[in-house]
Amino acid sequence: MTKIKIPSFLKAGDKIGIIAPASAINYTEMIPGINRLKNEWKLEVVEGQTLKSSFNQFSASDEDRLTDFQKMLDDPSIKAIMAARGGYGCSRIVDDLDFTNFIQSPKWIIGFSDLTVVHSQLFKLGITSVHAPMVKSMMLPGAEEAADSLRKVLFGELPSYSINSHSLNRPGTATGQLVGGNLCLFAHLIGSVTDIDTKGKILFIEDVNEYLYNLDRMMIQLKRAGKLDHLAGLIVGQFTDMKDNSRPAFGKNAYEIIHEHVSEYDYPLSFNFPVGHVSDNRAMIVGMESRLDVQKNSVDFHFVSDKIPVINALKDGIV
Repeated sequence: MTKIKIPSFLKAGDKIGIIAPASAINYTEMIPGINRLKNEWKLEVVEGQTLKSSFNQFSASDEDRLTDFQKMLDDPSIKAIMAARGGYGCSRIVDDLDFTNFIQSPKWIIGFSDLTVVHSQLFKLGITSVHAPMVKSMMLPGAEEAADSLRKVLFGELPSYSINSHSLNRPGTATGQLVGGNLCLFAHLIGSVTDIDTKGKILFIEDVNEYLYNLDRMMIQLKRAGKLDHLAGLIVGQFTDMKDNSRPAFGKNAYEIIHEHVSEYDYPLSFNFPVGHVSDNRAMIVGMESRLDVQKNSVDFHFVSDKIPVINALKDGIV
């Protein structure tokens, strides 16, 4: 088990920094999310310089995105950093980020998709982070429960999730640290300094807009690298807007392709989990000890910690 630190939880009046560490974003698309952070969550929003700029497909040049991110990391008054959106670009700057001050005083870093590389880097440093909706996506129709799960995490509650079973699930119970994120990014980390040891971990994966043959290739890459051999459990999130060739490559859908590659193992499997490029993208605390209980008719997932009580949020529809 990798030793992990949990950043301090937020309280009303704390500062949250917002940056665009990857692709460019239309600032007006963020205004509703910024207003929620300010008016509903009672946080003081500090806007980065990359929110209103662009450089080709990026929010700014590599140097300027790096500077913006570094400034937020080093500012002791900022208690959390939230990405405006993902896209592409974090891999270009992650190795140049200086986490010296951050390690001494960790803060929550929030995002998904391209932020997977940052989550993996933080896990290697022994700091938890949150794979969760970003400023733009937290206000999508149907994102209310996902956004609230992020709020719970940031303010010191640990949400638990209960979902319906799926025909491809494999029953069983697993405990272990949670790792993963976007499958494409996770596969591309193999062999890099941010490569994750998955032994004994609960891995979660999701993806969007990929060809089915490429999904097959990524699963083979994980398998050949030994990333699937010794998992405690596997959570398969949403694989949305998947594409196939004009001549169908497999005659299988995304879940069936994934199931084929893990069919030889015996750890618990949970498909159709609410995480990914969808509105209902529940907060997942990367690095935190968690428990996955896959039963015949339901799946229960929760985070466990000897430092923080798990909050039963039945009244909010999350068990």
